[in-house]
This record gives sequence, C-alpha cells and structure tokens, in this order.
Amino acid sequence: MPSSLVSSVARIARRFSRNRGASAAVEFALVAPIFFGLLFAIIETALMFFASQVLETAVQDSARLILTGQAQGAAFSKDQFKTQVCNRINALFDCAGGIYVDVQSYPAFTNVTIADPVDASKNFVDNTKYLPGAAGDIVVVRVFYQWPLLVTGLGYNISNLSGSKRLLSATAAFRNEPF
Repeated sequence: MPSSLVSSVARIARRFSRNRGASAAVEFALVAPIFFGLLFAIIETALMFFASQVLETAVQDSARLILTGQAQGAAFSKDQFKTQVCNRINALFDCAGGIYVDVQSYPAFTNVTIADPVDASKNFVDNTKYLPGAAGDIVVVRVFYQWPLLVTGLGYNISNLSGSKRLLSATAAFRNEPF
C-alpha cells in the first residue's frame, strides 16, 4: 500500500475524530428509542387508568338503578342495563362487543361468591348473568372490558389476557333498598 494513501486515510480519520458537529444527533439516536418507548408506556398506562376510573364511575352510577329498584320496576333486561352502562362510557369504550355486564344477587353477604373471569390460559370467560334481586337482597354488579394494549411489544407488558389485552373491571356491591 502506498504511504501517501495511508497518510491520507490517517488524516481523514483524525479529522473525523475531531469533528463534534454531529455528536448530539448520534447521542439522540442512541437515547431516542428508549425515551420514546418509556414515553409511550407512560401514556398508555395513564390512559388505561383513566379508562378504568371512567368504568368504575359508570358502574357506580348504573348500579344505583338496581339499588333503588328502578331497574326492577322497569323490568330491565341484561341488554337494557348494559345500555345504561354504555351511555355513561361511550367516549372511551366500544360497547358493541367489548362490555360484559354481570349482575348477581344473594340473600346475605356471607353467600357472595365471586368467580374469576380469567381462565388458566389467560382467556376471558363470559359466564355473566343478570339477576338484580328483590328488595333487601345483596347485589354484586361487575362490568368487564378487554382493553387493547399497544406498547407491550417494547418490553412493557401489563396485559393479563392473551392477545395483548388488559381486563378492566369495575365492581359495586350493595344491599337493595326496600322498594
């Protein structure tokens, strides 16, 4: 190899190593994927918690219809009660197929048994019923929604269902008023 070529390559290498003009861009390129991954994970978690709180509020408001006997007096079906819940959460949730309403009644608090809606394979089990009970009965209203997660592929996985979904649930337990 000619010495002039070696000295040219050495001169270019020295000039390149002294040039700091693009160092900020290189450092940002190294840090950006981690930064944006963390940012998206924070946004997704905050949105999921907000949706969970909206669902909780909707269940509390809708359960009041059963608590006061309005749902029983109007002979609500499961779909009609589900519509009452959906009317309160239509901005964040897809009610067409994603909301599951479970209303169970019991004679006393000691008889209350709650089944886990997720099986061993992390699938949602739809064994929901609509039994609003009579005056003085204990009622447990549960609403479920399978929230889709997007950031799970980046190593941040908060899913508790298969298919990168998180089961959001809201519960209200009360004794029906004497109506």
